[in-house]
Amino acid sequence: MSLPAGSTIGIIGGGQLGRMLAMAAARLGYRTVVLEPQPDCPAAQVANRQIAAA
Repeated sequence: MSLPAGSTIGIIGGGQLGRMLAMAAARLGYRTVVLEPQPDCPAAQVANRQIAAA
């Protein structure tokens, strides 16, 4: 299965691993949305969008 460039990838958890995944996805041309209860999480700094919810 392949996702076309420009697709959006959802990431559950906004810690350091989520940040690294969001950065790698951006380099490949994907948009990212992070689901994380903390609004100031590391992944929120590089993701296209963050949903702050538990």
